[in-house]
Amino acid sequence: MLLNKFNKILAFGCVLLLAQQTQGQTIPKEELIYLTSEWKGERFADGRPKVSDDLMERAKKIGIEEAWQVLMNEGYVNQFERNWKMIHDDVPVVGRAVTAMYMPSRPDIEKKIKERGAKQGRVGNTNAWPIETLVKGDVYVADGFGKIEGGTLIGDNLGTAIFNKTGTGVIFDGSARDLSGLAKIKGFNAFVRDFDPSFLKEMVLMGLNTPIRIGKAIVLPGDLVISEREGVLFIPAHMAEQVILTAEFIGRKDKFGKEMLKTGRYNTGQIDSQWTEEIKLAFLKWLEQHPEEGKMTKQELDEVMKKRTW
Repeated sequence: MLLNKFNKILAFGCVLLLAQQTQGQTIPKEELIYLTSEWKGERFADGRPKVSDDLMERAKKIGIEEAWQVLMNEGYVNQFERNWKMIHDDVPVVGRAVTAMYMPSRPDIEKKIKERGAKQGRVGNTNAWPIETLVKGDVYVADGFGKIEGGTLIGDNLGTAIFNKTGTGVIFDGSARDLSGLAKIKGFNAFVRDFDPSFLKEMVLMGLNTPIRIGKAIVLPGDLVISEREGVLFIPAHMAEQVILTAEFIGRKDKFGKEMLKTGRYNTGQIDSQWTEEIKLAFLKWLEQHPEEGKMTKQELDEVMKKRTW
């Protein structure tokens, strides 16, 4: 009986969430906090996790492969998506996710969404609404259901507005237009399925700052987005510090290991397996001699070595 009651509550919650999304509104603050309850840090006014600026800056320097491995080790296996086209191959997009879910439009639904949007003070087409919510450090992440022709969520005007607000870029499971204009926005980048000259048509915003799907990946509002040429990784906010700390360590460990191998102090078997106390102390001393690599305590080193599978 208790299980049946629980299932009814769960089903009601799913129906409620779906109803909220299909009305094109933001997820209630309480629901967003519940879905991201593993996050214990600061939040935005709407409940979105606020990964710190310091962590975001550090995230710009880590490798996506190392970050991916940390998530895989913890069971987060649906956070990476590949096969993108970009404006620039060498401009990463890093920041906190603001999510938007689009669907094919139909007259009755679009009318209701725009009527309510007008009462809320929203102006323009629904693809402009997420842009108004953006702040510095955000990344606009949109599920455009892979639409190319007629799926151009931004051109260079909206791209300029986005970059002025965020200083980052966009991740669209959809398309963009005005490639030459977008390329002139210094520091901006877009990961999209393709570029197309068409205007946006027959698409409507159905969810703002709700959980969305980007290809094979699930994305929640506030996730830390990192990207490289091979793809985009969506790091759950509560995993950001662990992922960054471990990825930073892997980079330092590789540099330390190469130096130790060159000098012959340790062999590959010693470097590429669980470290002895002697090697740990040698590594910490090496860090002191290379302050540009950052600091690490013995406790942090022991913790990061516990789950070593890389």
